[in-house]
Amino acid sequence: MPVIINQIKGKLDESEDSIVKKALKYAGVKKSDILNYGINKVSLDARHQDNIHFVYSVFVNAASEKTELKMAEKPDCRYVKNSNFTPEISGRNKEGEIVIAGFGPAGMFCGLVLAEYGYKPLILERGKSVDERVESVKKYWLGGELDTESNVQFGEGGAGTFSDGKLTTRINDPLCRYVLEKFVEFGAPEEILVKAKPHIGTDNLRNIVKALREHIISLGGRILFDSRLDDMKTDNNKVSRIICNGNEIKTDAVVLAVGHSARDTFSMLADHGVFMQPKPFSVGVRIEHRQEDVDRSLYGKYAGNPKLPVGEYQLSHRRKDGRCVYTFCMCPGGHVVPAASEENTVVTNGMSEFARDGKNANAAMVVSVSPDDFGGGVLDGVDFARSVEKKAFECAGGRKEAPATTVGGFLNGKPSVDSDITPTYDRGVFPCDLSKVFPEFITSMLAEGIGQFSKKMKCFGDMSAIMTAPETRTSSPVRITRTENFNSISVENLYPCGEGAGYAGGIMSAAVDGIRVALAVMKKIKP
Repeated sequence: MPVIINQIKGKLDESEDSIVKKALKYAGVKKSDILNYGINKVSLDARHQDNIHFVYSVFVNAASEKTELKMAEKPDCRYVKNSNFTPEISGRNKEGEIVIAGFGPAGMFCGLVLAEYGYKPLILERGKSVDERVESVKKYWLGGELDTESNVQFGEGGAGTFSDGKLTTRINDPLCRYVLEKFVEFGAPEEILVKAKPHIGTDNLRNIVKALREHIISLGGRILFDSRLDDMKTDNNKVSRIICNGNEIKTDAVVLAVGHSARDTFSMLADHGVFMQPKPFSVGVRIEHRQEDVDRSLYGKYAGNPKLPVGEYQLSHRRKDGRCVYTFCMCPGGHVVPAASEENTVVTNGMSEFARDGKNANAAMVVSVSPDDFGGGVLDGVDFARSVEKKAFECAGGRKEAPATTVGGFLNGKPSVDSDITPTYDRGVFPCDLSKVFPEFITSMLAEGIGQFSKKMKCFGDMSAIMTAPETRTSSPVRITRTENFNSISVENLYPCGEGAGYAGGIMSAAVDGIRVALAVMKKIKP
């Protein structure tokens, strides 16, 4: 089992051979004692602009256990946990289909693992296959009508398909490595295995999604597009049948991987008495700066160095009363995209391609909201987010544009989009007083956040920066509560999964949750 040697510092122009030598010297071993080695992870430390450097971790496979034990004694050395897993498979024959509702990261990896172990899951996706989905999304972005079933939120690959394809996560789970390796197997750049902040880009992600789909199908899995989970029937505390496209399908297990925007599904579940809870989420804007200004703010004199990645940031500020404002889903060199899934609403999101070579950087700047703000009813969070989206549409007065303003216009109460930073929102923007879109507690916290973040990153408070509203789909507004066995606490064979169920936040954690749910299903049913 390899040993990881952490915290090896390297200059911007330092070679990998030099880094490995440093690591072996720290661990107190010779090359002759080693079978193989290489770079495990690399991250950038730009906290001090006069000392920007990379920080590496190096993996080492030693020739003997004695040598590995010796290395592991060092404070910054650890054994690698194996990413492989051995499922516990039930001996009970299935009595109906294993249905997965949703083909985003959670549903995709749940289906992948089940298929690779001999199961033949039936996967329902309300939206279209990725190529058809791209066409319907582009049509909407260019001013056309919204397809409420196939859009930025719904369709093959889930909401992450139209994003930066970030694979960073706060969870520390050995299955993260498995997910990364699978992404590489299906076409992702190998660099995601070593980058501390890996991303795939929306352009690569679309092809990877198709490759994963074809693999699942080749193993006997079935994927139905334009197929929403419309309803279900329960008997003796179990889902006996689901209804899709007017057809009843007998089921033995139903995985709910529907994503954070499946508001109609949440309503259907509530009607059936499935236990859910309202959960905190966040609401705010997309803020755009020039990417070169972000780079200068982060890197100082080193800005433009070809060894440095495109600058990205993550900022947060918490008030004494617990209210938080933070940046989220930052898209270097990206653009702001229309992301509505319901008629007569405005929703924004951010997206980058793998190259991250656009002129602007954008990030969600959002404020935390909780049941204390919107009420304790199960769907009150859904209603709150929808009300913000509708107000934004009403402010547009029937136009296709999104409400926006410069930072200067926002702070001085004179909304304007007159700026030397060109907004990237495809459907266009119009000047709007954001107090007409958001409650006062959100606008005041956004203003406070701009002031605080400007202290940490010079360009953040640029009066020309563009704020486009609203960003409302940061996470699910509900949690479909489940047991330690991953099944719903109220329906025995219903498995809430991923971001929509309130158990993940982003591509990586959703994929890992999908795997965990697949393993739980295997414990109950054999192929």
